[in-house]
Amino acid sequence: MGIPESQLVTWSAQGATATSASTYHSIKSALERSDAPFANRNFEIFLQGSYGNHTNIYADSDIDIVICLTSTYYHDADDLSEDEKIRKKTDFIQASYSIDDFKSEVLSWLRTLFGSGVTAGNKALFVPGNGNRRDADVLVCAQHRHYHSYPSESQAQYWSGIVFWSQSGQRIVNYPKQHRQNCSNKNAATNSVYKPMVRVLKNMRNSMDENGYIQKAKAPSYFLEGMLSNVPNQLFGGQFSATFENAIGWLKKANSQGLLCANGIHWLVRDGHHVCWKSSDYQSYLGAAEKFWDEW
Repeated sequence: MGIPESQLVTWSAQGATATSASTYHSIKSALERSDAPFANRNFEIFLQGSYGNHTNIYADSDIDIVICLTSTYYHDADDLSEDEKIRKKTDFIQASYSIDDFKSEVLSWLRTLFGSGVTAGNKALFVPGNGNRRDADVLVCAQHRHYHSYPSESQAQYWSGIVFWSQSGQRIVNYPKQHRQNCSNKNAATNSVYKPMVRVLKNMRNSMDENGYIQKAKAPSYFLEGMLSNVPNQLFGGQFSATFENAIGWLKKANSQGLLCANGIHWLVRDGHHVCWKSSDYQSYLGAAEKFWDEW
């Protein structure tokens, strides 16, 4: 039967923006204060996740804020030739200030300003909301460079991303700026259908979870954005129902091993990689989404 277009239109609406913007500016201003213990370090602050990508829905709660140390960077030189690795090693200067130092100072500072409710989670620091300020996750990370070539330090070519370590010791490298830019480009290329369609899929996923079709954790929003970004631009448009059917039909035929995350760097579907969608979860999602659609 399919989900009525009226329901899809409702699901396509963006969630609250005013309180998320004020939350971001409140925490950003606190982190940028001149009396912060890390004020003499070089860093940048930006939004990531659904609020940063404008794919947030009403059910989304936490704001995802990144504070990235740029005066210290970490790198991956595995793709370089042996000669290039030697040149890189010769040029490299060990930093005296680490990401652990930075995270410790940021945590202490946030607790000073926002109270003892600020806690360190597995990946990010949690800042509880208060009044008009929403809950926020602050990801403390450092610049990461994945080198492709290294003829010299000034001519080096690399992907610039972020790196952090979870409390369990897992090293995670990601590319939130590329993700955000590519999502914006995809939205423009699909006449502003891509981002509303992401919101449709997120709300639909939540309803699928509530009705026992699939667990929400098996279809994270990040992977839904990446999945939909692979669908050819010409399949977006008209009614949301047509876009959904076109997208699911294309994805069912596509080679899942050839799909990329929205950042255009990581593979979307791979087993054993924390930045990739587990193959069985991806296939379960496609099957559950089609079944949910047909049984509505």
